[in-house]
Amino acid sequence: MKKRLIALGLIAVMVFGGTQMAGATGLSEAKSKKSEAQSNLNSVQSQISSIEAQQADLQEQIDALDAELVEVIININTTKTDIENKKIELAQAQADLEVAKETEEEQYESMKERICYMYENGDSSFLTALMGADSFADVLNKLESYSTVYEYDRSLLIEYQNTKLEVENLVAQVEEEEAQLEEIQATYEEQQTELETMKATKSSELEDFDAKLAEAESLAAQYEATIAEQNEIIAAAQAAAATTTVGSVTSGSSSVSTSSSSTSSSSSDSSSADSSSSSSSTSSSSSSSTSSSTVSGSGSAVANYACQFIGNPYVYGGTSLTSGCDCSGFVMSVYAHFGVSLPHSSSALRSVGYAVSVSDMQPGDIVCYSGHVGIYVGNNTIVNASNSKPYPAGGIKYTSATYKSIITVRRIF
Repeated sequence: MKKRLIALGLIAVMVFGGTQMAGATGLSEAKSKKSEAQSNLNSVQSQISSIEAQQADLQEQIDALDAELVEVIININTTKTDIENKKIELAQAQADLEVAKETEEEQYESMKERICYMYENGDSSFLTALMGADSFADVLNKLESYSTVYEYDRSLLIEYQNTKLEVENLVAQVEEEEAQLEEIQATYEEQQTELETMKATKSSELEDFDAKLAEAESLAAQYEATIAEQNEIIAAAQAAAATTTVGSVTSGSSSVSTSSSSTSSSSSDSSSADSSSSSSSTSSSSSSSTSSSTVSGSGSAVANYACQFIGNPYVYGGTSLTSGCDCSGFVMSVYAHFGVSLPHSSSALRSVGYAVSVSDMQPGDIVCYSGHVGIYVGNNTIVNASNSKPYPAGGIKYTSATYKSIITVRRIF
C-alpha cells in the first residue's frame, strides 16, 4: 500500500511538473511577444512624434508662404491700379502735347504772315508813317508799334515752344514711370508663381506626412492590441499556475494524512510552513498595497511635480525630465513617476484617461493641441516641453493654456 502511494505521488509530481513546464513555456512566449510588441510600439510612437514635429514645422512654413503670398497679391493689385492711373495720366499728357503742338504751329504761321507783310510793305509803310504823321513823335510811335507787334509775336512763339517742350518731357516721364510699374508688376507676378509652386510642393509633402502618420498610428494600435492580448494570456497563465499549485498542495496533504502517523507529523510541519508562507505572502501583499498607494497621486501632485523641472532643456524624442525631453515625453515621464504608463505620442495622449471640458480644467489635466501637449497647472497656464519662441526658445516652461486651440483635455486622477 505504501509503495502504491509513493508511485501515485511520483506520477502526480511528473504530471504537475509537465503542466508547470508547459505553462512556463506559454508564459515565457507571451512575455517575449509582449516585449517585442512594446519595443515596436515605442519605435512607432517615436516615429509618430517625429512625423508630428515635421508636420508642425511644415505647416508653419506653409502659413508663412500664405502670408507672403497675400502680401505679394496685394502689391500686384496696387501696382495694377498705379499702372491704370499712369495710363490715364499719360493719355492726358499726350492730348496736352497735341494741343501744344497745334497752338505752336498756328502761332508760328500767324507770326510768319505778319512778318512777311511788314517786311514786304516796309517802304510804303515807312513812307505812309512819315507822310501822315502830325509830328516827329507821331512818326516814332508808329514805327514803335511795328516793333512791338514783332516782339510780341516772337515772345508768344517762344512761350508756346517752351510749353510744348514741358509737355513732351512730361509725356516721357509718365511713359518711363509706366514702364517701371510694369516691370515691378512682372517681378511681383514671378514671386507669386514661385510662392504658389512652393506652397503646392509643401502641401503635397504635408499630405504625405498625413498618410505616414495614419499608417504609423495604425501600427501603434496593432501593437497596443498585441500587448493587451499578451497581457491577457500572461494573466491567464499565471492564474492557471496558481490553481495547479493549490491543487497539488491539497492532493499531497491528503495522501500524506492516510499513510502513517510520521507522515501526518510531516504534514503538520508542512502545514506550519504553508501557514508561515501564507503569512509572508499576506505581508508581501500588504507591502505591495502600501507601495501602490505611494505611487498613486492627484492632479495637484502631478502639477507640482511637473513644475520642478522648469528650465531643463527640450530634446526632440527625449524622455528625461532632467537631461531633455519633448512635449509627449515630458507628460509621459511626469506621470510615470506616479505609476501611470502613458504613450510617447501627442496624438495618442488624446485618448488616455477620460475627457473633461476646457472650462472644467484642473491642475494635472493633460491639455492636447494639434501636434503638442502639456500639463495644466491652474490660472490658465500649462507647463510643457516646448521648442518654440518666445524666450526661452526651447525647454520646459510655462505657457498660456489658450495660446492656441485646445483639441481635448484628459484627466487621469
